[in-house]
Amino acid sequence: MTNTIKIVFSNSKYLVLSFVIFSIMLIGLLISSEYIFLEPYVVSHLPSGTELGFVLIVTLSALSALVLPMNVFRINVLKSSKQKMGGSVVGSFVGAAAGACSCGPIGFAVISTFGSVGATATAFLTNYEIPLRIIAIGILAITYFTTVKSLKTECKINS
Repeated sequence: MTNTIKIVFSNSKYLVLSFVIFSIMLIGLLISSEYIFLEPYVVSHLPSGTELGFVLIVTLSALSALVLPMNVFRINVLKSSKQKMGGSVVGSFVGAAAGACSCGPIGFAVISTFGSVGATATAFLTNYEIPLRIIAIGILAITYFTTVKSLKTECKINS
């Protein structure tokens, strides 16, 4: 597995892509989860009892930054080799993107327009934010292992 990671991230293009994904997701999720405040000036605050949520956000950002560039690498290799790509690439992107979504103020505003159903959805997402993030991390971990397996078999990367 480490050989696959070394091959993918030896290209600086994928390394920069990974850093950009990690930075954008981390900052965006920390702002939407109210760990970083932008008004009246930029302040970071980690209340006691919310350490698990913070660690899950960092883990989610790191796994997304690992999985997405590997899938882009896989697409580029399979596109140039004229080999058939499986449908797992689309599933990888959808799983990574869906797992990273956090219900920030925009999500609450959109959901609240639906009345009582929106209130129920908002309450559900607020109460089960930690389990949803753990499930998203599980999806990203499975995506990582299937991507590594796919790179080894379809792209002929040896361990």
